[in-house]
Amino acid sequence: MRRVVTVLACLGVLAAAGPPTAASPSVDEPSVDACGPRPAKPGGGLWSCTLDDDFTGNTLNRSLWTVSTHFVTGTPSAFACYVDDPSVVNVAGGSLNLSVRRVVTPVPCPAAGVGNSTSYVAGTVSTVGAFSQQYGRFEARIRATDTSDPGLHEAFWLWPEEQGLLPWPSSGEIDVSETYSVYPDRSYPYLHSTMDLLGARPGVNTATTCVAQRGAWNTYTLEWSPTLFEFFVNGAPCLVTGSGDAAFQKAYFPILTQALGQYADAYDGRAALPVTMNVDYVRVWR
Repeated sequence: MRRVVTVLACLGVLAAAGPPTAASPSVDEPSVDACGPRPAKPGGGLWSCTLDDDFTGNTLNRSLWTVSTHFVTGTPSAFACYVDDPSVVNVAGGSLNLSVRRVVTPVPCPAAGVGNSTSYVAGTVSTVGAFSQQYGRFEARIRATDTSDPGLHEAFWLWPEEQGLLPWPSSGEIDVSETYSVYPDRSYPYLHSTMDLLGARPGVNTATTCVAQRGAWNTYTLEWSPTLFEFFVNGAPCLVTGSGDAAFQKAYFPILTQALGQYADAYDGRAALPVTMNVDYVRVWR
């Protein structure tokens, strides 16, 4: 999920690889921590919780989550401005709810340039400045609006805490899951780095075999080690690839985004607004 108007939809084909066999945890190791039952690590032992938000109550934890207002999403003819407003970012019903909605009176959108306004607003949050981590297990349980009309784009993604001197995409981006309403039964992981120069490469930096039905709850998981990325949807592996690129030798922070789409998924008015992406929980382990 790129933090500009452009929203990248990258497609490919992957022959899915099976998950490694996990060794049994030590009997002396606690089986439960702040994230609940501790998942088994592929090489043995158990993951340890470093972040857990179940979005209970009716208030976003502002000490952890920042509501982003510096970006836009969509196309020049239909773009949404990210705003900090409860109509597009709220916690209720046991979930974080991020929406895109149309407003009656167009609103100024500084992120789109001086003098620009739009009839669409959207919600996105991140843990920038509050939490980041290099390597570990990152997971979110998400439900996207049930429609096959084009125009809706949801993402659970990671962005580097330190950008360094390299421009995007060489600076790095980890898309744990991107979903598009025009492809209503798929989730697309994507790794952005210098590999982008060669485009979408199935089995290397993306996959199209990750089954995730819109309108249903889906659990998206990344297990990231110094040598390997393993992406799962509802426990099923869909992309296993190396993680040795220089872009991934640093800490990243989680982002959750409800967006308007682009290209084949560009918003054309058929998808009824408002729409909402529900997030049941976000958990990270080390």
